[in-house]
Amino acid sequence: MSAGVVLIPTYNERENAELIIRKVMSLPRAFDVLVIDDGSPDGTAAIVRSLQAEFPGRLFLEERSGKQGLGTAYIFGFTWALARGYEYVFEMDADFSHNPDDLLRLHDACLIGGYDLAIGSRYIQGVNVVNWPMSRVLMSYFASQYVRFVTGMPIHDATAGFKCYSTRVLRSIDLPNIHFVGYAFQIEMKWLAYQLGFRIKEVPIIFTDRTRGTSKMSKGIVQEAFFGVLQMKISSWLRPLKPVGNAVAS
Repeated sequence: MSAGVVLIPTYNERENAELIIRKVMSLPRAFDVLVIDDGSPDGTAAIVRSLQAEFPGRLFLEERSGKQGLGTAYIFGFTWALARGYEYVFEMDADFSHNPDDLLRLHDACLIGGYDLAIGSRYIQGVNVVNWPMSRVLMSYFASQYVRFVTGMPIHDATAGFKCYSTRVLRSIDLPNIHFVGYAFQIEMKWLAYQLGFRIKEVPIIFTDRTRGTSKMSKGIVQEAFFGVLQMKISSWLRPLKPVGNAVAS
């Protein structure tokens, strides 16, 4: 029985694709993997395709034309997973900045702990980031502090992209109307889950910057996140969501 499906968006990740897939497949629970590739010119999709016969019924590939953004890749993956009846859906980067072993801990938080959303948190126990320059650590940390200040969400790592969702969360969110496509997408999804009253757990992780391939971070992504938080807060005043209970983050 599948423990859930791990969504891995890719763009030019040929150096990491096979390694990350084999690592996830080696875990003691049967996680399926969906790679969502945005037309990588470096042949990432071909590498994934070559592995599918080795992991039949567990490794899936969806190819999209051109670079369409992280948020749209995940929304595509969420819709794919919901249509196939998965109970848990995971977000994870392809570059090993997220330790695949921690999928087990995120899964436990939802399956055993009863949480609706588990977040692999870099900042719930201090600052646990390896190999980032100090400027980027500070930008990331204070971005999460800024989100907490503006929104009031009791989440320490608002921009985290390593997560486990119960699909009841994804079914409750109007996925086609998610506004943001960059890293603000990660904030928006947490904000909507929080507003809808779902139980949220931050699981401490150690984040290690990629050692292969190149980062996709850009100035535009940062600007979208900064102004997007204000937009989300204002929208919540104008069009409040109907809660399903009392949101709890811990």
